[in-house]
Amino acid sequence: MKKGQPNKYLSFVNIAFQMGIIIAAGVFIGIWLDEKFPNKYSAYTISLSLLGVFIALYQVYRSVKDLNEDD
Repeated sequence: MKKGQPNKYLSFVNIAFQMGIIIAAGVFIGIWLDEKFPNKYSAYTISLSLLGVFIALYQVYRSVKDLNEDD
């Protein structure tokens, strides 16, 4: 590894934190919307948490792809 080049393992830790933050944000916004606009199936929480998961997976895909291109 060259001096001044970031450690790839630290990048993977960063990816995990990003995933957690994105998914948690989707869940908390969904819960807030479900409390503000009540519905029978907690639709906002379910849909925004799934959207958060898909966005997080896309971020992981992009990050891993960028790490592989740097080799």
